[in-house]
Parts: sequence; C-alpha cells; structure tokens
Amino acid sequence: MVRLVIAICMGLSVDAQIANPLLPAGADPWSIYRDGWYYYTNTTGRNLTLWKTRSLGELKQAQKKVVWTPPEGTSYSKEIWAPELHWLRGAWYLYFAADDGRNRNHRLYVLENSSQDPLEGEWLFKGKLETPEDKWSIDGSVFEHRGRLYLLWSGWEGDENGRQDIYLCRMKSPWTAEGPRVRISTPEFAWEKVGDIARPGPDDKPHVDVNEGPQALVHGGRVFVVYSASGCWTDAYALGMVYADAGANLMKAESWKKWPEPVFKATGEGGTFAAGHNSFFQSPDGKEDWILYHANSAAGQGCGGKRSPRAQRFTWGSDGMPKFGQPLSVSQ
Repeated sequence: MVRLVIAICMGLSVDAQIANPLLPAGADPWSIYRDGWYYYTNTTGRNLTLWKTRSLGELKQAQKKVVWTPPEGTSYSKEIWAPELHWLRGAWYLYFAADDGRNRNHRLYVLENSSQDPLEGEWLFKGKLETPEDKWSIDGSVFEHRGRLYLLWSGWEGDENGRQDIYLCRMKSPWTAEGPRVRISTPEFAWEKVGDIARPGPDDKPHVDVNEGPQALVHGGRVFVVYSASGCWTDAYALGMVYADAGANLMKAESWKKWPEPVFKATGEGGTFAAGHNSFFQSPDGKEDWILYHANSAAGQGCGGKRSPRAQRFTWGSDGMPKFGQPLSVSQ
C-alpha cells in the first residue's frame, strides 16, 4: 500500500512524517500537546484510551493505555463517545458523552487527574457535567478565553430526538457548568440537513438536522467554532463554522455569525469520504496549525468503526479566516 505522506516540520531536531490515516480506525479524534508530548484519544465506545507520542505521525507505534472503564449498569456505562483531554488549572480533565444504553439518556461526564502525565496517576470520576436545562448532550468541548472557561456541546432543544444544535455556556469550574445556555448554531442550510431518516434504536425518532462536534479556535481577534453538519451516516458529512469577535459577549447569540458554506468537505477522492468531527493542534513551536479529523475510505460506510483519523496543515487568509482547503486523498 502506498500512502500519501505529508512532510511536517514539528519544531524538533528531525522533521517528522505524517501518513494518513494516522490509525486504521478511530472516530472523533482529539489531541493536545504539552511538555514535549502529544496526547491523543478517540471514540472506542466502551472505555477511555490515551496515546502518548512525540509526533502524531508515529501514532501507530505510540504508547497506549486504557485509563478508565465505566462500571457496569450505570447511566454512563454505554456508548462512550467523543472523549477530549484538557489541561486546565493545574490538572488533567477527560470529557466524554455516555448513556445507559438508551440514546435519549446521553449526557456529558468528566474525570480528573492531578498527575503531570495523564497516562499515570489516578483518574477520579467527578460525575455528570450537567448542562443548563439538562437536555440530551454529546460532544462536549471546553475552551478558555480571556480568563473564563466555556463549554460547547451538541444538544436538543427539548426532550425528543430531533434537531441537534450547538450550545454554549460558561463554567465555574472544569467540572461544573453555570448560567443559561445559548444556541450559537442550528441547521439552516441545505448542506446541514442531509440525512433526514430514522436511525435504529428502540426509542429513537427520526434524526432530522444535525450540528455536532463543536471545536473552538481562537485566532487574530476572533473566536471560531467549527462543527460537523448533516448526518454522520451520510457521505455529505462536512464541517461548518460560526465566529464572533474576541471582545464580544460570547453568551449573546447575536454575537455569532455563520459561514454560509461548508469550510471543509470531502470530495470523495482518494479514499476520503464523510470527513468531519475535527479538532485542532499545533506544531511544538506554535508556528503551524493543523486540523485533525476522521473520514471513511469508501462511500456509504456511515458512522461505524471504519472511520479513521487523518491530519493536515491549514493556513490563514489575509481576511483573518482559516483556510482549511479540502480533505487530502489517501493513495492506496
């Protein structure tokens, strides 16, 4: 097999190489860099697993450890999705969504570890990260801006399985949300509404329109939130974006503007379909920005275990907007 190889100057003594896909499988990829190491995680569905590596290009050979497995029979023992690892205020936190086997019971949860190395020490279950109004919640992501912590997630407006919106609220601690929630994005364009079909499950009604997987990106006087749109079970899955001025009140819906077109969408070439659910990372010297995302290698593979993590560099335009380009092909 011949793979597309992307040269990446990692700010180290020797250039590293990234070959896509980074792993044979792994949906909802996330990475963070700290003290000379990249820590990586993705959805396994049953536990929280961390990888540790000097370069994401060496992820296949990286140290790997299951750091937490939920107790059986709890409200968070099933369908563990979209974990994220964050270093906040002197400790590590792992955020994830889970349920008890019924999708309508999906909520966010958080773990804490005071060790300097998240693969060491003890992970303490802090409990449910209850979002304002305590509605269905997945894909939680935390970011800090101007000294304040914020929580992003994908959720329902009410109690039934319908439209997924992107919500934002403040946090008074890394494990506690506070105040009201504000909806900053809702599916409104045709490219955000592909997949209006019933999904399997005894208590699921038709999943109508989807905004999910929000990720914050602060740069050049703006706060960007990049999210995934349309059903992950379709090849139309793509990334959209909303943004606000860095000095604006982020808790006001009118502060956010929406980009009318997808900002990152697979063209179906070279083993790259349904690219979405991204995160961001930088080279160790902070000079390069990279997007990390998952994609399928063939059409029609849906939301299952065939999604694999990929990475590529992106740049910034003179207008201050990110220029993600298109998902790169993988030669086979």
